[in-house]
Parts: sequence; C-alpha cells; structure tokens
Amino acid sequence: MTNAARSFAGLPDRLTACARRFAADVSGATAIEYGLIVALIFVAIVGAINNYTNATSDMYSDISDSLN
Repeated sequence: MTNAARSFAGLPDRLTACARRFAADVSGATAIEYGLIVALIFVAIVGAINNYTNATSDMYSDISDSLN
C-alpha cells in the first residue's frame, strides 16, 4: 500500500469523528444568541429613528403650512 493510500484509508472514520465533535460543540451558541439580541436591538433603534424622522418632518410641514 502506498503512502497516499494509507493516508486516505482512515479518512471516513476521521471525518465522522470530526463531524460528531462539531455537532456536540455548543461553545458558539452564546455568541450567536448575543448576536441575535444585538440585531433585534438594532432593528428597534432603526425603526424608532425612522418613526422620529417621519414625525418631525410632518411637524415641520404642518408649521410651514400654518405660516403660509
């Protein structure tokens, strides 16, 4: 058996073991949860700013119409 053949002989077993370790690893779950929380806070802030700018624009339009 050549060296190349020997190195690929145990590949399926090593890939399966690696996949099992990856599936069992939960160390990144907390980071993903924090990322989702930050994303939701960002969406809420963008929505609030959008609402504020629309209300401010409407207020200044009403003031301008009243002065004319």
